[in-house]
Amino acid sequence: MSAIKLLTTFDLFAFNWCLGLPRASEIAKVSRQVSRIGDGGLYLVLGLSLAVFEPVFGLMFFIAGLMAYAIELPVYLVLKNTIKRDRPCDILPFEAYIVPSDKFSFPSGHSAAAFVFATLIAEFYPAFAGFAYSIAVLVGLSRVLLGVHYPSDIAAGALLGVSSAAIAIHFLPVVF
Repeated sequence: MSAIKLLTTFDLFAFNWCLGLPRASEIAKVSRQVSRIGDGGLYLVLGLSLAVFEPVFGLMFFIAGLMAYAIELPVYLVLKNTIKRDRPCDILPFEAYIVPSDKFSFPSGHSAAAFVFATLIAEFYPAFAGFAYSIAVLVGLSRVLLGVHYPSDIAAGALLGVSSAAIAIHFLPVVF
């Protein structure tokens, strides 16, 4: 079996398992709220707050965040519009719990953004790393539970987010 077929088989199995959970519609209500964390506004508010009110690492955190998102967003857009993977809700016989903001699913932009933020938190505020990564995982999982992403979309988004943040952190001394 080819790697792509194996990945597709896993994605379909995991996706169907998630949507077949008892009380899936109730889980979707919570998932909507968790997913909203990944919309981006909270990251901006927290980043600006740290830049203004946290004198030790706040400004470095904010600059690293700007750099990381400046890397992540264009790569995300190129991947999404080059790969053009249809969302599960567009090809499987069910209706998603939300209307996705765009047509394609790979990679998950919500997951990428959440993992950028979690990686920056882990770098500058390591005591909160576990919490930040837990939230990032929940954001990704919420996108599957809402029916708009496959698990591999989430994994790719996480990899993109962590990589973008790592690159920004690596080059931060050049800027700062």
